[in-house]
Formats: sequence, structure tokens, C-alpha cells
Amino acid sequence: MLAESKFSYLCNGCGLCCRDKVITLSPYDVIRIARADKVSTGEAVARYTLRRGSLLRFLPDGRCAALAGPRCKIHPGRPLACRLYPLGLERAPGADGHTCVERFVRLEPAPGSLGIYGAAGTVADFLEGQQAAPYLDAVARYYPLVGKFRGRVAATVDFERVEPREFWRRAAREALAETNYDPNPLIDALFDPDGLGCGRASAEETAVAHVAALAETAAWEHDGAIVAAAAVMLATSLGYAPGEV
Repeated sequence: MLAESKFSYLCNGCGLCCRDKVITLSPYDVIRIARADKVSTGEAVARYTLRRGSLLRFLPDGRCAALAGPRCKIHPGRPLACRLYPLGLERAPGADGHTCVERFVRLEPAPGSLGIYGAAGTVADFLEGQQAAPYLDAVARYYPLVGKFRGRVAATVDFERVEPREFWRRAAREALAETNYDPNPLIDALFDPDGLGCGRASAEETAVAHVAALAETAAWEHDGAIVAAAAVMLATSLGYAPGEV
């Protein structure tokens, strides 16, 4: 589906879409969650996420950690994936390596959902109603960092001695590990801009400062494996496949 495709959706607040999901979070998602809950990004990571900040946490009974009854405690700062539901977003790198190509897909409703699908508007109308623009803009802001991280890897790893495909496979395994992963200060910095000293008056200003600080942090990192794992984690958090780093 494209922006002009016919689409509408009426949420009836049943809360069933907030259970048993896998929701990937971007750094900007974490910023907005933290601001909505009036906590630091580090506290938001501990309270609402898994996998070092990159996944929304769901409780053993299937509920999202932010759910209170059928209502979301952080609704003003809910992640992009929650705003888009029941649409999914697929991304691929653009030909220039700095932009992305986006395509929307209609997801199957949660079993028993009271939401109503229709064609009263367009995908663009739905996105505007969900205030998705700042989130999509943030993805475009963070994405060039993937190329910068990859450039730093090329500057620190001797690929005459290290097999590139296996190196990046190891980076992907390390980035996406749920447990028993190695310490990685760059990944920690991805999801804790406040801890990096980037907290600002608005989420957008925080994101601008965060991108600049991450670029500088990566430029000083001499362990290519750390930067590579962070590159995979960042790309994945922005909606790209690990192999597209």
C-alpha cells in the first residue's frame, strides 16, 4: 500500500492489539516513551523494554508492560509500530544509501478485535491522524548513522585477515542476542540519549543531539566488532533487515 491507497481504521479501545506482539523500538521511540512517562531514557529502557532497549517488553500473561487495563499508560508517546497498527511498514535502503523506500502493508486484526477497517480515507490520512510524521522523520535522521558506523568498521577491521561475511554474521548474532551478550557501550548509548547527555527540551531536539553524539562516540571507538554490532542493532531498530547494514 502507498500513501494514497484507500484505508481507514476505527479503534474501539479493546486493548487486544496490545498483547503477545513483537514490537521493535527505535531510539526515538524510547525518547518518546520516556517523555510520556516523565522518566529518563535509562529508566524507560529498564521499565518498558527488552534486548538492551530495542524491543517493547510484554509480561508473562501477554500484556504490554505499558498496559493498564485496556488503556496504554504511555499513549501520547506510544511507539511508531503502535501508531501504525493495523498497518505494518516495510523499509529498504534507497539507491543513494542515505534514504529509504517505504511500503505499508495491512496486518491481520488481533483475534476478537473490535477495530473496524474501512476505506473512508487514505493511508496518508491515517498517518496524519496518528501523528506519525515525527517518528518517520526520526528514522530518516538516524539512518545515515548506519553508514557512518559501517565506515568506522572499515577503518578499524582488516578485512584482508577477517572474512567479511562471517564478521557481519557474528555482529548480527551479538546485536540480536536476548541474553549472554558482550558489553557494548555504543548499543547502550543508542537507547539512552539522556545518559549520553543529550536530553533536551523536546524529543526532536534530543534526537538531533543524540545523532551527533552517537556519530562522535563511534568515531572514537577502536573495536570494530562493537561498532558493527551497534550498526546492526540500529538498522534493525529502524525497521531494516540485519543483512541490509
